[in-house]
Amino acid sequence: MPEIAPIPLSQLTTLRTGAAPARMVDATTRDELISTLHDVWATGEEWFVLGGGSNLFVGDEPFEGTVVRILTEGIERQPGTRPGFTRVKVQAGHNWDALVAFAVDAGLAGIEAMSGIPGTVGAAPVQNVGAYGQEIVQTLVEAELIDESTGDVSTVSAEELGLGFRTSVLKQHYGSLPARRAVIISVTFELAEVGQGDRPIAGEQLRSALRLESDDRVSLKWIRDHVLETRASKGMVLDDTDADTYSAGSFFQNAVVSESFARTLPAECPRWPVAPDLDPVLVIPLDSFDGYVPKLAAKKSEVKVSSAWLIEQSGIGKSFKLPRSRASLSTKHALALTNRGNATAGELAELARFIQNRVYSEFGLVLQPEPVLVGVDL
Repeated sequence: MPEIAPIPLSQLTTLRTGAAPARMVDATTRDELISTLHDVWATGEEWFVLGGGSNLFVGDEPFEGTVVRILTEGIERQPGTRPGFTRVKVQAGHNWDALVAFAVDAGLAGIEAMSGIPGTVGAAPVQNVGAYGQEIVQTLVEAELIDESTGDVSTVSAEELGLGFRTSVLKQHYGSLPARRAVIISVTFELAEVGQGDRPIAGEQLRSALRLESDDRVSLKWIRDHVLETRASKGMVLDDTDADTYSAGSFFQNAVVSESFARTLPAECPRWPVAPDLDPVLVIPLDSFDGYVPKLAAKKSEVKVSSAWLIEQSGIGKSFKLPRSRASLSTKHALALTNRGNATAGELAELARFIQNRVYSEFGLVLQPEPVLVGVDL
């Protein structure tokens, strides 16, 4: 097992917190990753895997288990199963934005709006990352996994990952364990072959973000360049010279609430339906139909509301910080908690709790953290 001298996690995570763990192992190939995980699991000690460290909030005390760094790389083009589509199989440790750049250069569409998202390819399906109307669930075909409970390697379809809004069966939500304890080894996407020319953009959310009219035509490269520019203006592209990027991106999830709860919020609170309110369908086999049709229960719709709006309307604006703290909200938007220079995890957690309490006092809603928390409580 390629064990290395443990590196402080503050050097490997974008929030820049965390001491050196008790043990650290680098896995640079697929086989090395599998054998390393087998060895670590055999010890029975605590563990977690680390990719780009962009969705991780680590506490100040040293982690007493093993951190496995996934450093595998590689993209393999494969034939698509539909005319006009190509599949790409990507190793889990491959940089996500490098994959997007590869796809754009190859004229393959489906992930270009997710340009600039930090992290690795293997982490992307875990929380079904997305931006400007594109999400992993739209292009993901399958993932190769290794399960902790059995040590077996298997390839599962996207449907088996339970992808939802910023979640999957693999994600560890705050206060709970993932439904399936497994590590992604590789991921396969199916992308449309559109080439380098200009074309109309179907997604309304992407058109709105890039200020495009419905009949405007642009190339994949144009989209990538403008998404990177837009994200950079919000401090969402990693930049060592910009402390607003010393964050885990949006620290709080946009809240998904019931329609009835959403009606208790001010009318000006931005909101979006999570699922269409479709009429339910009941299928009754003809050979068993007795003339009676049971009453169907209407499906309750859910609504996603803007957590950034709730935070700002609670009196907490951009750049907000507590006295004598080195943690603050981003100067560019209200959802990112940032490390302004050697802030401890305790300082960031204190700010997060303060924001949660303010929003709960004003609106009766507890905001949930989006990053995975290791050794930290809110």
